[in-house]
Amino acid sequence: MPLQLLALIALLPIALALVLMVGLRWPATRAMPLAWLVTALAGFFVWKMPLGFVVASTLNGFGGAINVLIIVFGAILILYTLRDSGGMETINHGFHGISRDRRIQVIIIATVFSAFLEGAAGFGTPAAIAAPLLLSLGFPALAAAMVCLILNSFPVTFGAVGTPIWFGLKNLKPQVEAAIAAGQTGDITSFAMFLKVIGQWAALLHLPLIYLLPLFVNMMLTRFFGEKKSWTEGLGAWKFSLFASTCFAVPYVATAFFIGEEFPTLIGGLIATALVVTAAKKGFLLPKTSWDFGPQSKWEKEWTGEITTSENCEFKAHMSQFRAWLPYILIGAILVLTRLTSLPLKAWLNSISITVPDIMGYASVDFSMKPLYLPGTIPFMLVAILTIFIHKMPGAKVAAAWSDSIKRMKNPAIALFFAVALVEIFKQSAQNTIGMPSMPLSMAQTAAAMTGSTWPMFASFVGALGSFITGSNTVSDLLFAEFQYATASQLEISRQIIVALQAVGGAMGNMVCIHNIVAASATVGLVGMEGLLIRRNALPLLLYGLIVGALGLLLVYVLYPGLY
Repeated sequence: MPLQLLALIALLPIALALVLMVGLRWPATRAMPLAWLVTALAGFFVWKMPLGFVVASTLNGFGGAINVLIIVFGAILILYTLRDSGGMETINHGFHGISRDRRIQVIIIATVFSAFLEGAAGFGTPAAIAAPLLLSLGFPALAAAMVCLILNSFPVTFGAVGTPIWFGLKNLKPQVEAAIAAGQTGDITSFAMFLKVIGQWAALLHLPLIYLLPLFVNMMLTRFFGEKKSWTEGLGAWKFSLFASTCFAVPYVATAFFIGEEFPTLIGGLIATALVVTAAKKGFLLPKTSWDFGPQSKWEKEWTGEITTSENCEFKAHMSQFRAWLPYILIGAILVLTRLTSLPLKAWLNSISITVPDIMGYASVDFSMKPLYLPGTIPFMLVAILTIFIHKMPGAKVAAAWSDSIKRMKNPAIALFFAVALVEIFKQSAQNTIGMPSMPLSMAQTAAAMTGSTWPMFASFVGALGSFITGSNTVSDLLFAEFQYATASQLEISRQIIVALQAVGGAMGNMVCIHNIVAASATVGLVGMEGLLIRRNALPLLLYGLIVGALGLLLVYVLYPGLY
């Protein structure tokens, strides 16, 4: 079968999901089961996957969805626990003492604090924590989810202590080491050095967007959610935005160059959060005029979800700010302590595993869950339990928080079960009996054949495709890094820059990946608005890819044409 036809068939489930959710505004609970069905039929009839293999892949996907749902549940539980303990209202009271300007709140919570969470944990944690926090401050649910998803992009390449680089690119080791042995790699003398160089290029490619994206997101905020529907109102906080971007960008890039690929986002987010909050408290570079949403009576119906936002945002303190923030401090501290390989906690948590190998007898279909290493368990649920004692919650309020959290899980569960099952069939389609490329690879190869020497302009979009399908920058890199490396070799252009574009693309794809859209929507109570989020987030994704692609072309053909 021609490669182009394979690519078209592989594209059908994605196109169907987009048409149903974005065009017809179906909720993901209805759209994803249909998209899964089309994927299953394509796997069985076109890729000649045995029926049992399709069923096994689906079951493995259902298992993978449980991992994601535990994270979502933990995030919702933190939100409801703090709601019922009085901690959230106390945080809101204190935050209004820093700045009531929604644009500043976006910069502090959705940009730098969220980046710190990404650096420590990744895997959907930032949006799961930051979006409900913005919701509690009085943001419309749709606005909270939108800004958190878009801004959780440039931190992601180095998320979860660099996992997308050091683990996502591991399959390139044989090719790189062979090139080193043949003397083709210049100053690169080891695979570890190759990964560090990829991190350096990725940080530089992200750099312009670290400055531009927060500005653009605030412009989107004021355009779509402001009374005046003005783009320019978002630029009112430009001084503070550029200051915050610098606070993040300097340690981010410096860490990539002088330390390595594990800590740029973690260190950048930590330093930036401390500096930006301190500056905001002192009124440094804050806008003279504060910006806010209009009265809720004028909000559009689609802006809000099942979790209500208080109309009166005059909050009172029920405890000290330290006690109120202590659950979030514990979350950050525990994430760092359990993600550093130099400490024993990571190995211990990973040692406790639930595995189901060779599902239905198929060797490539293995389910694995590490329940204690999932952020939803430790730290989210653990901290929710500790908060009962820290905030001295009565039993009735504890029961209400847990009951409400459980009730909120129905809709995201349905959508995620079928979304992750679809992903698993996509990945397992590589194990077909007729030697055809997998569904994702057939699309990528077709795109490369169509673009030729202009490939650097489009390489990041393949990384974004991988994240959109799989919900993970790491898995996108695992899927497409070898393809990107081979394409660069075939075109005789820089392998390291093209692979860096893949890593950057996987990060920007987080804006629209179905896993994150469904999970973020669930944490703020949005139902049936997943398609609207995808449509809103598509513009910044496109701009991100075009800017990064143009930089890629410039680097590959003008500045560094002979680079390995």
